[in-house]
Amino acid sequence: MKISYYPETDSMYIDLAAKDSAESREVSPGVVIDYAMNGDIVGIDIDNASSKLDLRELTLNRIPVDKQTIAA
Repeated sequence: MKISYYPETDSMYIDLAAKDSAESREVSPGVVIDYAMNGDIVGIDIDNASSKLDLRELTLNRIPVDKQTIAA
């Protein structure tokens, strides 16, 4: 999983799987869910992220990861 914020467009993309998106659906204004060919959710795109999310804090609880990367 990878979370990327793009300040120049105030958008956030949450990449959930290493699969290509075959379909996208807007589920609420400015929030688009990307689906793989088999129907799995592969990503979430959030426009105007700073007005929809608190970007000042990120808390991860009990995530069983082998590798953690923090990039600025």
